[in-house]
Amino acid sequence: MDTQSIHDLIPFSKLFKLLFGIAVLVQLIVIPTTHITGYAEISGFSNFLSRLAFSSVLSLIALIITSYPDLFIIRYLNRLFPWEQKPFLRILTELIFSLLFGVIMAVAVTLFSHYIKPYEEGLFQNLIYNSAIFAVCNVILMTILEGWIFFIEGFQSRKKSEKLESQVSQLRFEILKSQIDSHFMFNSLNVLSGLIDHNPAKAQEFINEFSRIYRYVLETIEKPVVTVKRELQFARSYMLLQQMRYGEQLTLSIDLPSDVMDAYIPPLSLQTVLENVCKHNEVSEDQPLNIDIVSSKNALVITNNIRLKMSSDKGSGSGQQNLAKRYEMLGSDPPDFRIGTTHYKVTLPLIYEEY
Repeated sequence: MDTQSIHDLIPFSKLFKLLFGIAVLVQLIVIPTTHITGYAEISGFSNFLSRLAFSSVLSLIALIITSYPDLFIIRYLNRLFPWEQKPFLRILTELIFSLLFGVIMAVAVTLFSHYIKPYEEGLFQNLIYNSAIFAVCNVILMTILEGWIFFIEGFQSRKKSEKLESQVSQLRFEILKSQIDSHFMFNSLNVLSGLIDHNPAKAQEFINEFSRIYRYVLETIEKPVVTVKRELQFARSYMLLQQMRYGEQLTLSIDLPSDVMDAYIPPLSLQTVLENVCKHNEVSEDQPLNIDIVSSKNALVITNNIRLKMSSDKGSGSGQQNLAKRYEMLGSDPPDFRIGTTHYKVTLPLIYEEY
């Protein structure tokens, strides 16, 4: 952990204010104590102010110099002895380091102070006295820094959690909005209108499949994953509606082993892929569209022959982006979308853990 990363967590201005406050507070305690005990009496108010200013500056310098090694050791021990795994070793190591480094800093500052203005009470006595004070102060400083880091990391974690929850809610809304596509609704209702007049039995079948689709959307939109088996049932219902519109020129072939059926994928993944295929490709007697779903290397592979519509636009790609985000939130490998010269292939990684 370098200086920049320390300041990313604790800005220098806030660290300086904290250390300045500690330095002044320590001297406000130490100077009257030494006067009361007769160790270093105060000769007057001006003497008190000069000693307070001089000692506070020295203490501040020492605290600044001390705080950075303390922060480095905290970060190092986070990796070596995490609190949740080895709390006793963590406390013992920090205590030893704090006392040792406090003594080292006390000796350095005392010698420097004695060089500038020799102590009337004698150097050795001040070395012992200041070492005890600095050691205790460094233990307190280490404790304050640890508490501060815990507070900041907890605050950042809460903010990150709230942001993630907001993103998840927004993503769910976008997914739901994308699934209830206005063009699909319009085309489906047109097909239904035609079937009602010419083939009432087929119209009833259409309505049943249509209701299954939107029941599935509402039931699964809040779920992170569903089984491949259930997603395939939905995909068949979706494709049946499309086939009622396009006829035998649109085919779906599924060839999957039984062990794949119990694996998981994000809900509506297949619908996203199938919808894009039908949206961007021509389907006619001269231009049949064939879609195949197979498995390969722990993934579903969906391929179709390319018959791009002359009037088809590129689209926003929001469906693919939403699908990639859902896989990212699950900590899985991302889906892969590849356009070849004759075929379009989508690879959806399988998930073997239910969330």
